[in-house]
Amino acid sequence: MSSEILVVVSKIKDYVKSKGFQTSETAVESISNAVRELLDKAIARAKDNGRQTIKDRDI
Repeated sequence: MSSEILVVVSKIKDYVKSKGFQTSETAVESISNAVRELLDKAIARAKDNGRQTIKDRDI
């Protein structure tokens, strides 16, 4: 199941290219999924702390 991409693909590709590598489309989808998971955990932590704002310490 494909979800909306949450990352800027061109920025990901530029960064990876600057390290001498190439980026496949499936890698971009996996990176976006990892960001989604990270955000979900941060949201849960903020909620557990009675906040509606995600802070750096939630990441």
